[in-house]
Amino acid sequence: MKAYECAPVRVRQYLDAEIAHVCDKIKPNDTVLELGCGYGRILPMLAQKAKLAYGIDTSLSSLILAKETLAIYSNISMLNLNAVQLSFRDHTFDMTICVQNGISAFHVNQKDLIRESIRVTKPGGIILYSTYSEKFWNDRLEWFERQSQEGLLGEIDYERTGNGNIVCKDGFTTTTVNPAQFIELMNGIDIDWRLEEIDQSSLFCEMTKNNL
Repeated sequence: MKAYECAPVRVRQYLDAEIAHVCDKIKPNDTVLELGCGYGRILPMLAQKAKLAYGIDTSLSSLILAKETLAIYSNISMLNLNAVQLSFRDHTFDMTICVQNGISAFHVNQKDLIRESIRVTKPGGIILYSTYSEKFWNDRLEWFERQSQEGLLGEIDYERTGNGNIVCKDGFTTTTVNPAQFIELMNGIDIDWRLEEIDQSSLFCEMTKNNL
């Protein structure tokens, strides 16, 4: 939570632009799943547009905080689940999202992650994954420098930081998925997909599941 409080203005713009891009695609009767919902920061915005919004995460402490702060929302549900082993039936959600570089936060096989997202999404539904645009590097680095200064992260190891990766001396590492890597991830997956840059800060991989 504090990481967002210390975000520079340009990073706040990036965060808002991503959410707006996702919300523009939600229809009133949709059931939406967010992978890696954390403490539920964007779930209220999804719930305002969708019929039902689900969030899953492996952090119990984050989910407990989310359930306390989002108790007023009757159309939000949160579950402690692994994103590559979801307990939902096939074709459950109209939209499945993993945004704000969530794809790089999961320490799992990314191809398996995408396949599981596709499995739980309805035919005709949308799957959205986002990462940072390469154009956003300087702003992103400034944000992580601020987090380091606030004691939220370790000291940044500049010798190992670069090419989309930020490495801290305490062992923390954050990566991205560049266009070539997305192309490799989608190789062999039978689904319509495209890449789109938003706000010169986000790279979205949007998949549309084929109708049965």
